[in-house]
Order: sequence, then C-alpha cells, then structure tokens
Amino acid sequence: MQRYSGFGLVKHALRHHEDWQRQWRNPTPKPGYDVIIVGGGGHGLATAYYLAKEHGITNVAVLEKGWLGGGNTARNTTIVRSNYLWDESAALYEHAMKHWEGLSQELNYNVMFSQRGVLNLGHTLQDMRDIQRRVNANRLNGIDGEVLDAEGVQSLVPIMDCSKRARYPVMGASWQPRAGVARHDAVAWGYARAADALGVDLLQNTEVTGFKIRDGQIQGVHTNRGDIEAKTVGCVTAGNSSVLAGMAGLNLPLESHPLQALVSEPLKPVLDTVVMSNHVHGYISQSDKGDLVIGAGIDGYNGYGQRGSYPTVEHTLQAIVEMFPIFSRVRMNRQWGGIVDTCPDACPILSKTKVKGLYFNCGWGTGGFKATPGSGHVFAASLAKGEMHPIAAPFSIDRFHSGALIDEHGAAGVAH
Repeated sequence: MQRYSGFGLVKHALRHHEDWQRQWRNPTPKPGYDVIIVGGGGHGLATAYYLAKEHGITNVAVLEKGWLGGGNTARNTTIVRSNYLWDESAALYEHAMKHWEGLSQELNYNVMFSQRGVLNLGHTLQDMRDIQRRVNANRLNGIDGEVLDAEGVQSLVPIMDCSKRARYPVMGASWQPRAGVARHDAVAWGYARAADALGVDLLQNTEVTGFKIRDGQIQGVHTNRGDIEAKTVGCVTAGNSSVLAGMAGLNLPLESHPLQALVSEPLKPVLDTVVMSNHVHGYISQSDKGDLVIGAGIDGYNGYGQRGSYPTVEHTLQAIVEMFPIFSRVRMNRQWGGIVDTCPDACPILSKTKVKGLYFNCGWGTGGFKATPGSGHVFAASLAKGEMHPIAAPFSIDRFHSGALIDEHGAAGVAH
C-alpha cells in the first residue's frame, strides 16, 4: 500500500479531484437534435434516459437554464408513495413505484430508495371514512395499503402523541408499507449519468428564450447560446411551465406557488417512517443523516420566490409539535422554498399541444418527485411515438375542456 507523508497527503488532497472521472460530458450544442427536452430536473433527465434506452433515440438534448437537478428536484422532501384515489392517477404513481423499486440497479447508481412506509393520519370520522375508501380503491388497483387504528399507529410510531388528550387525537391512518423516501439529488445525477452514457447531450446554463414555430409545427428553440432545431420538443419545467407555455402562445390552467420546507439539526434515529397529516397540516420524516425533514402545504399566494417565510415555518412547526411534543426543543437548521405548478384538479398535465411536436409535462404540484421515473418513462414513450402513452392519456390538457377532471385533492395529502 502506498504511504504518504503529511505533505503528500495535503498535496494529493488538493489535486486528486482533477483526476476524477466526470459523471457526464459538457458538450457544445449541436445545430439540431431529433428531440429537445427543456428542463434538466428529474423528470426531464428521466425522459431523456428512457428515450435513449427504451426507444433508441439518442440524438437528444436536455436544456437546463441552471445546473442539472437544481430546481424543484433539489427543493423537495423526497417522499415516494402511490396510494392515490382514482384509477388514472393510481396507475401513474404505481407505474413510478415499480420503477423506483429497481431504479438503483437499473441506473447502477444508489438513489438511496428506502421503503420505510408512509402513514396518512386520520383525526376525524370523515378522515377515517376517506382513508377506508382510498385504501379499498388502492387494493382494487393492486396497490398495497392498510387501515390502522390509533393503537396500530402508536405501535409503528411510539414517539408520536396518539393519546386522547391531544388537540387533534389520532383516530387511525392509512399505511402503505412499500412507500418511503429517496435521495433527490442522487436521482437526478443517476439519470444524468445514464443518459449521458447513452449519447444524450446535457446542456447546462442553456436557457430557452423562445420557440421556433412555423405553420403550427415546432421547428426548434431560441436559447442564450443560439438557436437549436428539433421537430419534437418536450417541456418539463415545473413551476416555470406557464412562462414557457406563454412563449409558444399557450395558456395552461396552472398556478405557480411557493412551497416551503425545512430541516432540523441531526438527531439519533427516532423516526423510521414518514408521517403525514392533512388535518393538522404537516408531514415529517427523518433522513439518513439524522435531520428531521418537515413540510406542509403550498403558500396561499402565487409567486416565484424561493426564500420562504416565517409565518409558514411557524404554522408548519406548530403542526409537527402538536403530533410530536418530543421535538419541541429541536433546533431548525435551514429552510427553503420551491416553485410548484398546480392544476385545478391536483393532477398533472402530460399532453400534446396545439403546436405539432410540442409537448408539456407539468402541473405536478407537490407530487412531482414521487412520480419521477414513471413520468419520464411514459413521457418518453409519448414523444417517441407521437401519441400519448395509455397511462399518460387521461392527463391531457383537453380534460379542462371536456370536464373529465381527476380530482386528487384528498389523496394529494398535505399538498394542495
């Protein structure tokens, strides 16, 4: 084994990184591609990867105005679950769940997917009726789920206050054992590395400033690095989707809201599952580093701010301390905000547009991260074939004209 002196250790510590293999290339944009993906978050990178892997379309560019995975992918609370109410959304999120279960092996990259389960608490008789209905619907769709009473919840989470003296006593919960959490940045990096290895160009610091459209057909995009041509463009830009749609003359039924979250100082392991309460309005899990990951619902106002605000933090922590008095003296380390795009029915848009060759994948609200692999898989199939994948088809923009909405406000949890 090679031995270093103290000076040698310092020298190699300072220069060793120069010899590290880059995870992906930093290519110069080509004049044109078969497909352009706008947005270098988890969904966009997954779409590019599945286009190359499943459909053999490797002449693909992912355009990201900042750095890969630097938007909502890096600003979420990492929860993964598929226990949605309606058949259409249950199919979409369960499709994603099945991909999650083999994702680290597929990408040869540890995304730290931990199936520690998710509890959705009930505090009223109506909560429990809704929970029973959703669990029954899940089982009919082949999705795992159980209805627990207060004693069952207490046995799973001994540190939670399930006593009758609580302001909002816990009456029970739904429990999805296969649900859990994953490492958000690792998901982006894993997909980015795998897509790059298949020949996809990942273009960071490349901002789309407009679309090239002629005779109702997409021809490419204008960027801060010049024009790039493509006959197929998929837009996956989360909270900025309305802005991008406006550049193409489209008006999407979206509202963008800040969504705040925060993490605590590291603690010894005390919470080994995810706990969500729509009624008390907060959710919490403990990361592998030991910090408590805490969030609640979207801010009530529209905006693109990522700063967060004290009133929301205060409201969220009130909810957490109500359920977990044990955490009342834990110090918070940091907080942040992301920008989420919400639809009127709390479901996403996966759709063609009136511009031929231009597709949008947006409107995920607070449910985007958990859908990442499933969203990318069905969106890639849709772009490759020019027709929406059967799982994606119900989420067309047209549903806002036909009235065939998929109202998931209840199963969206604390979200929106």
